[in-house]
Order: sequence, then structure tokens, then C-alpha cells
Amino acid sequence: MKNKTYYLTTAIAYASAIPHIGNVYEAILADAIVRFKRLEGYDVLFQTGTDEHGQKIEGKANLNELSPQTYVDHISSEIKRIYDKVNVSYDQFVRTTDERHIKSVQAIFKKLYDQGDIYLGEYEGWYSVAEEAFILEKDIVDGKGPNGDIPVWTKEAAYFLRLAPYQERLLKHIEAHPEFIEPESRRNEMIQNFLKEPLPDLSVSRTSFKWGIPVEFDPGHVVYVWIDALSNYITGLDYHPDQPLSETYKKFWPADVHLIGKDILRFHTIYWPIILMALGLELPKQIFGHPWVLVNKSKMSKSVGNTMYTDTLVKHFGVDTVRYYVLHEIPFAADGNITYELLIERNNSDLANTIGNLVNRTIGMAHKYRNGLIKRVILDEPFELSLQEKAREALPQMKKDMDELRVADALEEVVKLARFANKYIDVSEPWALMKNPDKQDVLDHVLYHLLETIRFVAVLLQPFIPETSNRIAAQIGVSDLSFESLETFGGYKEQTLGKAEVLFERYDLNKKLEEILSGEHE
Repeated sequence: MKNKTYYLTTAIAYASAIPHIGNVYEAILADAIVRFKRLEGYDVLFQTGTDEHGQKIEGKANLNELSPQTYVDHISSEIKRIYDKVNVSYDQFVRTTDERHIKSVQAIFKKLYDQGDIYLGEYEGWYSVAEEAFILEKDIVDGKGPNGDIPVWTKEAAYFLRLAPYQERLLKHIEAHPEFIEPESRRNEMIQNFLKEPLPDLSVSRTSFKWGIPVEFDPGHVVYVWIDALSNYITGLDYHPDQPLSETYKKFWPADVHLIGKDILRFHTIYWPIILMALGLELPKQIFGHPWVLVNKSKMSKSVGNTMYTDTLVKHFGVDTVRYYVLHEIPFAADGNITYELLIERNNSDLANTIGNLVNRTIGMAHKYRNGLIKRVILDEPFELSLQEKAREALPQMKKDMDELRVADALEEVVKLARFANKYIDVSEPWALMKNPDKQDVLDHVLYHLLETIRFVAVLLQPFIPETSNRIAAQIGVSDLSFESLETFGGYKEQTLGKAEVLFERYDLNKKLEEILSGEHE
């Protein structure tokens, strides 16, 4: 078991501004995956961080009358604070201004240049500062680029990475490894839109701004984002092309999953694999392009004014309601939607009325009928619903879902188990059993099965809403939250329970909306 490793990365957040919930969603999604892997016994490395170079950052720093370094130090620490606030359990937080990263990137660039994969040329075209990319004439509508900014015709000397020599090999790799790009729709998109046509060489240096990693042998140039930012996945493992491979690299590379937004898929599935091939390194096992979080079915954007920030959401709903919502409601392959109304509805239905209600109701009955004492009584199931069966089915199904990165489906399994347990209470009618002297052992059986199921729920919720998982465990007096503890149904020890605490507040829709809106105008 010791040798099972798992290396997951998120895209590194661009340090030009505070990220909204759509950006933070990726870190929360990654966190749920790695927490689950750790519980399965994997030796996990979870890497995230910040991408801190570029023209946009240079411009923002100037506007704020700060040096670019001071500016990114501030934004990077804010991103870290937000990740910590929502319990993102990263093992390593990389920054592209780290000395180790800078040295490796310069050496990678030089190696590719020395072996003829990078050459000096001249670039001419429409440049969009918002996208940090040259864009095609056809993408300019009414003088504006896809991001709404006005592109500038730019001509400058630039180094280029040759893509053509590797194109055929990359296409073969994608066709031979269907799991390499997920979901499938994204894989088809990359093949049809890019790899079926000859790939133009990629510009990998710039001279029109200074805030970047200087090309060591030609300091007028800075290394452009694609080589700089993408390399973090290996520089974070202490990779340096002129040194022996590090122990960390040998242990964790190739990455199991690069988790990224679907909008940067091309860079990760075409440019990055070609850079790795040129370096003679293995390709990652999988690149997963997750969907977007939309607000009221529209893309979040500052100019529209519909961005939702994590701090605001946590202030009004708490960490676990926010985590639960984005993990449960954003589908595997289609964009998801977030609004305050939907958050309130999901909080009330799944968290307060299903999970919270089950825990509260059960502990309440244990006190009412048995002074809080739970006896370990397991009879042949007297009712047509078998809690034992349902509880035992949950983890194997969740493992299957999580292996396919279907996080929402895995989380839904836990909610289904809690719903089923609530139904079991309705069917078994403990209040009626209490009145029948011949049915006291059946009542003990029912209470025991409910508590044992709640124990299962506490363990299974850990990767998704860890704070709630711990609170449930504390209320029912359980300390072992390992997956191994679910191998048998009947592991709950006889004990006297403490008082129940409310896990989730039920919100009145109108009152809650009023509170949020008045907060926004403060």
C-alpha cells in the first residue's frame, strides 16, 4: 500500500486579482478528490499555487503604484488565505516568482533552444492584453477581442517553439489513451479543432514588457506564460533539466491528474505535452477540463458585475454549505449554476432537512426513549427497508464515481443514504415501538441501525464537508473516521450520547436574501 502515490495539480491561479468562487471551485474540487485518495491509503501530493508574471500584472501594479513583486505578494497571500478559509488541504503552494522555479524555467528554455526546438523569429499580429495572447483576425468583432478589450497590432522579435515535429506523436497518444483528456467532449474538441490541421509554431517569449523570467542568453526577452506557468507542474517536483531527476520527481511524476478549467485546455493538452516530449519526459496520465460555475446561467465577469466572491458566500452560508453546493451542483461535463436562491434551497433541502435532520432526530429519540443509551442490537431486519444493505453499498459506488472524477455523483451517494435513513424512521415508527412492551428489542435495533448509519455518513462526508463530518462524529462519540472502519456494519460502540447540536440552519428565503443584499450595500 505504501507505494501507491497520487499527484494532483490545479491550474495555478493568475495573480492579477482576487479570485471569484468560479476560480476557487477548482481548488475545492481538487481538495475533495485528494482527501478521498488519502482515505483510500494513497501517498498524495496536492499542488496548487499562483502564476505571477505577465503584462496584465505589470499594468495592475503600475496602476496601484506598487512594484510587480509587492503586488503579486499581496494577491498570492490573499489566494492562499481564501484556500485556507475553505479548507483546501494542499501539500505544496508554488509561486512562479520562487527562485527554484525561475532557475528551472530558464534552464528548460535554454535546453529547448540548444536542441533546436526553440528558434528566434518575428511575431506580427493582433495582441490582446486581457487574454495575454495573440488573437486571430476572425475573433475580432467591432474592433474588440473575445474578452472585450481592444487588441493592438504588435510586431516584435520573439522566440518560437516548434510544434509540428511532435504533432503526429501527440495525436497518436491522445487516440491511444482515451482517458488522457476528459471529459470526452473536450477530447473531441481538441482533436477536431486543433490537431487535424497543421499546428503553427508557438510564440514563447516577449519583449514588450519586463515582468517575467528573463531568457538567460537573451535578456531583452522574457519567457512567455506557456513555458513559465505550465512548467510549475515539474519545477514543483524539483525538476531541473541539467541535474539528476529529484527523488520527489521520481516518486510523483507523471501527474495522475491536471485539474483545469475548460478554457485553458488547449495549453494543457497540446502545448504542455509537446514541451514534455521535447524535454524527453513522460506525459501526465490525465488532463481533466472541468466546467464553469455560472451566475444565473451567465459567465461571471467584473464588467457585468455578477461575480460572487468566496468571502461573501462563507460569511452568509458558512464553509461547508459553500463547499457542498459547488461539489454537488456543478455537473461533470456541463456548466453549473450558482445563485443565492439555489444555495439557500440546497442548504435547506440536503443539509438541514436531510443530513442535519437525521442526526438531530435520531439523537433526540435516543434521549427520549433510552435516556441517550444506545445498545448494540442487530436483529434479522424486521422492516422491508435494510439500512445495513444501503450503508454497505455506498462506499464501493463512491470509489467508482471518484475514480472517474464524478465528484457530485459520489457526494449524492451519501445524501441518498441519509434520505434512506430518514425514510427508515418513518417506516419503523420508533414512537409506536416505544409503546409496545414486546417490541423493545426492535426499538433498540432501529436506534442502533440509525446511529451506525450516521457513523457511515460521518466517514463518507469527510472528503467533501470535513468540518460537518467531524461535528457529526463528535455528536455520536466516534473517533475512527477511516474507510477501513466501514468494512463491517456494526462497528458502533454501545454508549450514552450527549446532546444534539444543530448542524445546519434552515433559512427563510426572503429574510436570507434581504440580509445578503443589505450586506452588499454596506
